[in-house]
Amino acid sequence: MRKVVVLFVALISFAAFTSPDAKEILDKVDRNMSSKNRIFESSMIIHGRRATRTINSISYSVGNKKSFTEYLSPAREQGTKMLKLEDKLWIYSPSTDRIIQISGHMLRQSVMGSDLSYEDMLDDRKLTEVYTSTLAGKEKLGDRDVFVLDLVAKVDDVAYFAQKIWVDAERFVPLKQELFAKSGQLLKRTEFSDVKQVQGRWFPMTIVYKDMLKEGSGTEFRITSIKFDQEIPEYLFSKASLKK
Repeated sequence: MRKVVVLFVALISFAAFTSPDAKEILDKVDRNMSSKNRIFESSMIIHGRRATRTINSISYSVGNKKSFTEYLSPAREQGTKMLKLEDKLWIYSPSTDRIIQISGHMLRQSVMGSDLSYEDMLDDRKLTEVYTSTLAGKEKLGDRDVFVLDLVAKVDDVAYFAQKIWVDAERFVPLKQELFAKSGQLLKRTEFSDVKQVQGRWFPMTIVYKDMLKEGSGTEFRITSIKFDQEIPEYLFSKASLKK
C-alpha cells in the first residue's frame, strides 16, 4: 500500500512539473506572436452578406508602438495608407488626398467593411501586459492538444474585458480565441490555422475573424509572406510618409 501511495504522489509531482502554469503558457504565446519588428504581405478576404472581396496589403511594424500599412489592390483601395504611432492612428485616402486621424468612437468602426475594427489593429500589446491568466483545462481542438486559458483584463484601456484562448500545447500558438465584453457578451471569435515555423518561431499564417454582432461569414486574413527582425526605414513611421 505504501508503494502505491508513493507512486501516486510521484505521478502527481511529475504531472505538476511537466504541465506549465497559465503565465508560462502565455509567455510562450507572446514569444511566438510578438517580435522586435516584422514585415508581412497579406490578403484580407471579406465575406460580406452579399459579396466577397479581397484586399491586398503590405505592413511594417516595430514592436507594438509603430506600424505602417499600404493597401496595394484592388484599384479602389490602392494607395490607401495607415499609420500607427503609440496610441494614435491616421489614414490617408488618395481619392480625397486627405489624412484623417481615427480616434474616439471611430476606433470601433469596421476597417473597410471587415470584421476587424480600428481598435483591433491599434492594440498589439503582449497578452501578458494586458491580462491576468488562469489555466481552465486541457482538451482537444481538432487533432491538436490544447491548453484552455481564461484571461481577464488588468488594465482599463483594453477593447475586450475578457478572453478565452485555446493554445496549441506543443507549439504554443493560439488556435482559437473568444473575446468578451465586461457584461459577458461574446463580441468576436477568432480561429488560427496554417501554422508554420518562421525564423525559429511558430506562427499562424491564416486567421479568421468573426464579429458576432454583424452579419456575414467573417473575414479571412491570409499572410502570404512574413519576415521578422528586419531593417525597416525610420521614415515610414511619419505622417509625411502617408502622402509619398
